[in-house]
Formats: sequence, structure tokens, C-alpha cells
Amino acid sequence: MDIEQKINQLREELRQHNYNYYVLDKPAISDYEFDMKLKSLQDLEEKHPEFYDANSPTLRVGGEVTKNFETVVHEYRMYSLDNSYSKEDLEDWEKRIKKIVEGDVSYTCELKYDGASINLTYENGILMKAVTRGDGIQGDNVTTNVKTINSIPLKLKGDFPSKFDIRGEIILPFEGFAKMNQERIAAGEDPYANPRNTASGSLKLQDSAETARRPLDCLLYNIVGDRLPIATQFESLEKAREWGFKVPSESKLANSIDEVLDFVNYWDKHRHDLPYETDGVVIKVNNLLQQDELGFTSKAPRWAMAYKFKAEQVSTVLNEITYQVGRTGAITPVANLVPVQLAGTTVKRASLHNADQIAKLDIRVNDTVFVEKGGEIIPKIVAVDFQKRSQNSIATAYISKCPECQTPLIRKIGEAQHYCPNYQGCPPQIIGRIQHYISRKAMDIEGLGGETVALLVKEGLIHNYADLYTLTKEQVIPLERMAEKSADNLIKGIENSKNIPFERVLFALGIRYVGETVAKKLAKHYKSIQAIISSTEEELVNVDEIGSKIAQSVVEFFAVEENKTLIDRLLQYGIQLEISAEKLAGQTETLQGQTFVVSGVFEKISRNELKKMIEDNGGKVSSSISSKTSYVVAGENMGPSKLEKANKLSIPIITEDEFLSKLE
Repeated sequence: MDIEQKINQLREELRQHNYNYYVLDKPAISDYEFDMKLKSLQDLEEKHPEFYDANSPTLRVGGEVTKNFETVVHEYRMYSLDNSYSKEDLEDWEKRIKKIVEGDVSYTCELKYDGASINLTYENGILMKAVTRGDGIQGDNVTTNVKTINSIPLKLKGDFPSKFDIRGEIILPFEGFAKMNQERIAAGEDPYANPRNTASGSLKLQDSAETARRPLDCLLYNIVGDRLPIATQFESLEKAREWGFKVPSESKLANSIDEVLDFVNYWDKHRHDLPYETDGVVIKVNNLLQQDELGFTSKAPRWAMAYKFKAEQVSTVLNEITYQVGRTGAITPVANLVPVQLAGTTVKRASLHNADQIAKLDIRVNDTVFVEKGGEIIPKIVAVDFQKRSQNSIATAYISKCPECQTPLIRKIGEAQHYCPNYQGCPPQIIGRIQHYISRKAMDIEGLGGETVALLVKEGLIHNYADLYTLTKEQVIPLERMAEKSADNLIKGIENSKNIPFERVLFALGIRYVGETVAKKLAKHYKSIQAIISSTEEELVNVDEIGSKIAQSVVEFFAVEENKTLIDRLLQYGIQLEISAEKLAGQTETLQGQTFVVSGVFEKISRNELKKMIEDNGGKVSSSISSKTSYVVAGENMGPSKLEKANKLSIPIITEDEFLSKLE
């Protein structure tokens, strides 16, 4: 046997032993024998660098240093999940599903792991890229660190597709987390707070050798890609196991919501027997064609639902109520608590939402309160322990002036929150608007964080987001913690933001009620900022999915002279305030005013490509047939009841080819 063959044989042996130990939990050789084989391979690789392999088992120990983690756009967006808390929630979800899809619906039930979400890309069976969830649209490239996690295969086995992504959670099992904390305490360091945050932080360590020392694990649960040879979610889990992934065996196929609830109730009791954290169950429509037909809302898949286990609750004392001012001027009261442990984290603060909530629960300073952490990230106060209330207790009087600028607060009829109207002069509003402008989903200005924005405002270097484009390197270098390279990166990041497309700029402006989805709708309809500025409230309401509240807010925003001045300045600095010529070239008004329902399986293009073509050409895609439907585009396996409804309403049914010829 020649040297290359020997090296390759050792690599395959070690990959299999690694899989047996970390994925199957069934080691076939002793740790000593494994170490000896690994040492032999290391020696051979050192002597024969010409046979280097980036995915060799010897490179699991890490050692590569990453200074800055590259931002990568996900090929397939990573959505959030909608939450449910009761049988009624699940039954309502099922009713919505059955309005859209045909036939029987079964469900795959999986445990919801509490870790750091990751997207792994494989090409020809080789791990090419590992990217964090980020904001769902883009995340950080942490491939070097992820390669050190032993349960993630660097090379697959079996009949895997040539290219696909697989998603899961990177977790720290309880045992490994406890051992890490024992070592930290012995070294005189503070213990880590909880496994989830520690796992997430481990992915962003600059030295991959440090990541390798942490007992991280990865549980996979979702395969995504084009034209994959898989029919159901349950089959995808079985396939992933065959290819070498660590897929938990606790998943189960359910044929009804009652069977789903049996799974939920069992694991609500037995979750504490698991070696890692779980906070609920994820229920997915099993049939992938049905998933495809259900599609997504702007935030979550319609075919999946998270069922959260009952929230933990603790009691503690409310020390003080303070008030925060948001970028829109909204005032949020915050409860400052005696620190208490809740769901693995130390809780010191809880949101009180608004004046009505404080009055409804009669929350007062020095009360003993019950705190809960349910589906929300921020804990909330759910009740007061009145038996422990002091006789000298004084009812909470909500503030009447802004805590930052002392301007009298206002509260509009029908709104829950109080607002500070000092739009131009209230420091947290000024800072908040600029922080929103530079955020990842908006202008994504690299090298500029929230703290630096606050410092720039405090030093008088900027007063609004247009001022960012006048900053010079010489102005920012004297700032605290600002070296020459970071100053260069900041100025470069601001310059690069001039390439951000119009819909994201529109979102970045911070118009109240104009989130990502609304910004896309407005940008697509009006094509330029000037067209939006010239539009009336009545015209705005006629835009798809724009209500009177949004329309009024848009008109009010552009009626403010200072905002119009900012827009003029942004135009001068070269910010994209209209849809680019390249993007417009791919869009037409051919299908303007027409609504399409897409059903079945297509040969020439995927369902998602078909929907995009409809929208790019001015049409609207709907999930259900109604009298407003213009056409049904039907592929193979179109549901019989959809066909019946279309015929009953005399809706024209066209094929994939007929649709494509309409565009020609």
C-alpha cells in the first residue's frame, strides 16, 4: 500500500470511529486506540504535505484564527417560527392549513432544542460553509470553528444530493457545561450563565483551538435545497442520519392534533431526562409538497408551529420602575428587580409594557412580583403577591414628562403607549434612529456599532443619519477604543452602504409602522422616494397591504421639513433612493392587477421561481382561490377540491407553459 492510500485509509477509519463515538454513542475502539491512529495520521500528513485535505480528522483540533467573521447572505432564508401554547392554538393552525392544502395532513413532531442556530452547506458530500442564523437573511461565516465540532460530518456517506443546506442547533450538553464551569470556578473565574449563550459565544471565538476545547454538539433537523429526492420531513430526518448527521431519535410521526398533543405532554414531563436544553416541540406538516403549497408569511413558515412548554415562574421584589425612550419616542416602563434565576439565566429587569399594564396589575415599587419567561425573550411580570404588600405601599403614578429631555408626554387616542414628541431634540430618539439606520436589516454598516453611534452623537460629530456621510477618518480616530484600522473600516462601511438597495434604505429611514415587508411593498409599487413623497394618504391606502395607519404615518413623516432635508442630503451622497435600472429591467407591469394561485408540481421552474416571476411582473400571489383570483397556475397533482372550487367560480386554469407564454 502506498503512502497516499495509507493516509486515505486512516482518514476513513477515523471518520467512521468519530461517527460511532459522537453520533451513535457506540464506540468500537478505545480512546487510546483512537488517539494512536490519529497520531499516526498526523505524522504521515506532516511528512507528506502534498496530500493535504481541508477535511482531515486531524484538523478537528482547530488552531486557525479568525479576526473578522465574514457576513454571508443565506441562499434560503432562515425564518422564525410562530408559537402556540394550547390545543386551541394548534387546532386553529390546522384549520388554516386545511383551507390551503388538499387531502390528509400528517405531522412530524420534533423537540425544540435551545441552542445557536446554524446553516451548513454541503457540495458533493463535503462541508463547504457554516453560517449562523444572524437576522435570518444573512449571518456570520463560522466554518473554521464549526469544523472543530466532532458530531458535524466534514465528509458525508451514502446517496446524498450533490448540493443542499442542512439546519440545526449547536448546543452544549448539561454535562459538558457543568464541567466547563467547574474548571472556571477552580481557576477563580466567574461561571458561564447558561448553555445556550455559551454555545452561541463559542461560535464567534477568534481562535478555533479554543472552540475545539469546548464540548459542543450539533443536532440537525431540516434539509433545504432545490429538487431534493425527499418526499416528507420524516424521511428527510432518516436520510440525514444515513448520510452521517446527528439527528435526534425523539421525533415522531403524528396523524392528528391529538397525537401531536400526546407527544407534547410526554416530553413536557420527560424533557428533564434529556442531556441538553429543550423548551418545546416543533410541529411540521410532514408532506413536503404540502409545505411548498403552504409557503411562508413574511416572518414564518405556514407549515410549522412551535409549541412552547409552560413557562417557568419565580417571585422576586420590584426595587424600582425606570422609563426608556425608544427611537420613535415611545416610552417603555421597566421593572428593576432583585436578581433571580429563571430558565437558566439571571433576571434583573422585566418589561412592564405601558401605563395600562401597570394599572391593570396594580404594580408598585417594593411589591413581591411573579416573573415569567414564556415565548418572549424579555421576562414579564404576570402578577403581584398582594399578601406580601406593605401597608405603606403607594400606587404607581406614571411619569408625565420625558425622562431624558423633560418634554411633556403625549398619548394618542386608541394607543397604549405614551410618547415624547421632541422628535428632533430628545437624545435617545436621535441615537435610536441612527442605530436603526445602521442595523443589519437596514443599511448594515460594518465597523459601526450602537455604542459608537452614541459616542459620535455625544461628541457632536453627528446629529442624524445623513451626517454619517460627512465623517472623516481624522474625526473618528480620537474616539475611545478607535484605532487606525477600525477608523478605516468605519469609513469604508459607511461608503459601502451607498450600494444598499432602495427597499432597505426605505426601511432604514425609521418611518413608524414601515417595517421590512411594508418597505418592500412601497418600494416595488412606487419605484422611487420622490414618488412616495408626492403620494397622498388616499393613494397610499390603495397599495397592496397598506392600511390607513401606515399611510397616515408615511404622509406625516414626509410632511416634516427636517425629514425632507435629510432625504435631499442622502440623494446628494449617492444613497439608493430608487430601484436600480438593473432591477427594473427584470420587472414589468405585464400582470398588474392580476391575482394568481399556484398549485401542484412544475417541471421547468420551481414553485418559488414561478411566484417570483408573478411578483416581478406586477402580479399578486394568493394561497387560496376566491372570486378575486384571476388565474390558477396548475402543475401535476393539483388538489381536486382546488380544481372544483376554480371551476365553480369560473376561474381560468392555465398550465406552466401557458403562464410562461403570457409573459412572452
